[in-house]
Amino acid sequence: MTDFDAIDFFRDDALVGDPYPYYDFLRGACPVRREGHHDVMMVTGYEEALAVYHDPGLFSSCNSVTGPFPGLPVPLEGDDVSDLIEQYRDGLPMSDQVITFDPPKHTDHRGLLMKLLTPARLKENEAFMLEYADRQIDEFIGKGGCEFVSEYAAPFAMLVIADLLGVPREDHELFRRNLNRTTGLGSTGDDTLAHSPLEFLYQQFSMYVEDRRREPRGDVLSGLAGATFKDGSIPEVIDVVRVAANVFAAGQETTVRLLAAAVQYLGDHPDLQDRLRAERARIPNFVEEMLRYEGPVKGDFRLARRATTVGGVGIPAGTTVMVLNAAANRDPRKFDRPDTFDPERENARHHIAFGHGVHVCPGAPLARTEGRVSLEKLLDRMDRIGISEAAHGPPGERRYSYVPTYILRGLTRLHIEFTAAGSWGRQ
Repeated sequence: MTDFDAIDFFRDDALVGDPYPYYDFLRGACPVRREGHHDVMMVTGYEEALAVYHDPGLFSSCNSVTGPFPGLPVPLEGDDVSDLIEQYRDGLPMSDQVITFDPPKHTDHRGLLMKLLTPARLKENEAFMLEYADRQIDEFIGKGGCEFVSEYAAPFAMLVIADLLGVPREDHELFRRNLNRTTGLGSTGDDTLAHSPLEFLYQQFSMYVEDRRREPRGDVLSGLAGATFKDGSIPEVIDVVRVAANVFAAGQETTVRLLAAAVQYLGDHPDLQDRLRAERARIPNFVEEMLRYEGPVKGDFRLARRATTVGGVGIPAGTTVMVLNAAANRDPRKFDRPDTFDPERENARHHIAFGHGVHVCPGAPLARTEGRVSLEKLLDRMDRIGISEAAHGPPGERRYSYVPTYILRGLTRLHIEFTAAGSWGRQ
C-alpha cells in the first residue's frame, strides 16, 4: 500500500503519472483535508469545491497560480488577513494577471475579456479552425503517423487563439517561432518563477493596441484596443495587453492537453472511433466526459481571508486552499462510477474542469469547439488511429510522460499511427 502521507504532492514526481489514487486517498479521509508538507488545505469533494469557488469575497485568488510558493512574506495571523493580502499581493507571481484579481478589480478586467469572446466572434473563429485543422493535418497525413502534441495540438491551439485575438495572418509565423520562448501560466513549483514570463506576448500586443488606438481599422484588434471598462473609462494599454496575453497563454496550454488526452483515449479504443465517425452528434459529450475524466487543470488555489468552514472542516484565516478540480470531477457523490470513462454519461457537462464561479474559464466555449472541430477533422482524415507501440509500448504496458507540474495535467508527447482515410476499404 502506498504511503500517500509521505508523498509531497507539490515537490515529488511520484504522482505525476497517475495522481488519481492520491485524490481518492484524500477524499476517502475527508473531502477537505490538510496535507502535511506545505500546510495546504486540499479540497477534493465536488460540493466543497463549489463552496470555495462561489465565495470570492471569502477566498482570495491572489495565489491562484502558484499556491504556497512563495506565499506572502509575512505571517498571516488573526481572524481576518484581508489587509495583509492587499498590502503584499503585488509581490506574488502573476499578480498582474486577471486570474489573480479579486472583485471589484476582477469584474472590471473580466468585462474587457468578455467583449472579445462574443458569440459572433467565436463563430467567426470556428471558420478559421475548420480551415486551419485541415492545413495542419496536411503537413503529416502522408507519413502515416505523427507526434500529435507538437505536430497538431500545439500549433493548432496557438494559431486559433491568435486568430481569435485578431493577430494579423502575416504575423502568425512570428508567433509560431516565438511561442516556445514563453512559459505560459503553468508553474513547476520553482520558487524562482519569473514574475511575468510573457514578455513576447506583452511586446506584441502592446504594439498592436497602441497602433490601433492611433489608427483604428475596424478589425478585432481595433475592438480590443477600443474596449472600455463598464463605467466607460479607458483602460491603460498594459491592462488590455495583460487580458490578451492571459487568454493567449492559458487558452493554448489547456487546449493542447485536452486534445492530446482525447486522441490518446481514442487510440486505444477503435470501436469508439468508429462510433464517433458514424454518429458525430456524440462528439460533444465525448469531449465533456474527457474534460471530466482527464481534465487539463489539476486544480486552482485560493487564500482564506477570514476563518471559516467548508464541508464542516475549519479553515483558519490565511490558509492556502487548493481546489482539486480533477478530484472533484471523480467524486462518487456526484458522478456514478467516476473512474470509468463513459462517453454517454448524462451529467458529464457538470464537471468543473474549467473551474466555477466568477473565475470560471471564459475560454470554455472556445476549448469545447476546438475539441469538437479537431476530432471531426481527425476522424474525417484518418482511419485506424492507434498509439505507436515503438514510442509508448504495447497495450496494457503503455509508457507516457506528463508535464511535471502541480497545476497542469497532460501528455508531453503522443506518438500516433494511422491510415489516411480512403486508402483502405471499410470493413
